Amino acid sequence: MSFSRRYCEQTAEIARSLPGDRLEALVDALAAVRAGGGRLFFLGVGGGAGHASHAVCDFRKLAGFECYTPTDNVSELTARINDDGWETSYARWLEGSRIGPRDAVFVFSVGGGNADQGVSLNLVRALELAKRVGAKVFGVVGRDGGYTARVADVAIVIPTVDPELVTALTEAFQAVVWHLLVAHPRLRVAAMKWESLGR
Repeated sequence: MSFSRRYCEQTAEIARSLPGDRLEALVDALAAVRAGGGRLFFLGVGGGAGHASHAVCDFRKLAGFECYTPTDNVSELTARINDDGWETSYARWLEGSRIGPRDAVFVFSVGGGNADQGVSLNLVRALELAKRVGAKVFGVVGRDGGYTARVADVAIVIPTVDPELVTALTEAFQAVVWHLLVAHPRLRVAAMKWESLGR
């Protein structure tokens, strides 16, 4: 079997195994944040940072959320990294945004952060702060979900079907999940452009 065929078959297998009940729970939790006037803060590193920026666009435009990501302001982010360090950069940014109990943090991460292994400590510290102030925590993560899955109010853990493709498939499905969310009838408040032209 070719790599391309195997990748497509694994993609289909993951899509069939995504937990519909957890996805609906995530929709419910996000709807509650929006109804309560809370803000949504997207956090990611690497590919997750790119996803965070795209998700901010979609959740603002299509789902009517007030939301932000620290990676959209490279000047502030790099100043915080330079002056305070990478480990606390996201937590300090959240403090500057006055994160509170009505708000939520939404993480895109393959590993979800792991303090013991010293991986994605900026995510770990940000989530510690979020829990401390009573904000909700959501995530789409891979493998066992790491720290994010352990502390999240709702986390979607993308199943590992091939240990050699954990990153590729997790990051692909992060985009699938957030597009599902902004298209969901309970969250979508605006028509998508191409769909509106087809009417």
